[in-house]
Amino acid sequence: MINKKVANINEALQGVSNNMTFMLGGFGLSGIPENAIAELVNLGVKGLTCISNNAGVDDFGLGLLLQKRQIKKMISSYVGENEEFERQMLSGELDVELIPQGTLAERCRAAQAGIPAFYTPAGYGTEVAEGKETREFDGKMYVMEEAFKADFSFVKAWKGDSAGNLIFKGTARNFNPVMCGAAKITVAEVEELVPLGELDSNQIHIPGIFVQRIFQGEHYEKRIEQRTVRQRD
Repeated sequence: MINKKVANINEALQGVSNNMTFMLGGFGLSGIPENAIAELVNLGVKGLTCISNNAGVDDFGLGLLLQKRQIKKMISSYVGENEEFERQMLSGELDVELIPQGTLAERCRAAQAGIPAFYTPAGYGTEVAEGKETREFDGKMYVMEEAFKADFSFVKAWKGDSAGNLIFKGTARNFNPVMCGAAKITVAEVEELVPLGELDSNQIHIPGIFVQRIFQGEHYEKRIEQRTVRQRD
């Protein structure tokens, strides 16, 4: 019987070391691998390259790694909510590669599918295309983008089983699915971990073939990045 369940977060992150490249799922603070990020902070690994849609906020998500100066390079599409990120970027302490959001997602998906590169019109004629191959198709110019290469992918799902099959819930089904299987090792943390056979096969979003390690997380804070409410009349 296939069993990818690991006992705890320490076992899940075995092999993590300095100067690695990590993918981290989530969008804003929705669906981020909170347990994995907290353990990376505890381990104190440094010189990291992190691929994530955003960089968290100052005291949560990837912002915790930035506070400890553990990240040397961020590859993201949006970073506007993190003052420490801005400070490190402007001071030259942090290397930053900003990518159109669709391109970021497709570079993850390409890695997941084993596709080395693809062409996209996004970014042609801008700084995004500098130093990259361009090519015309049917009268329109495209930029060649290479698939990401990462050591670990850390994702968060709502529910999973011991074989690594995953179900995502709501807006947490964002960058997490395309990062599964897009690195050498995919570590999935879930809110509920069940025995093999208990998940409805028609509801599974990512099959276990894309996951190497799975564990049940705990103490999910699930912060809201910005709460906007309407004023009462």
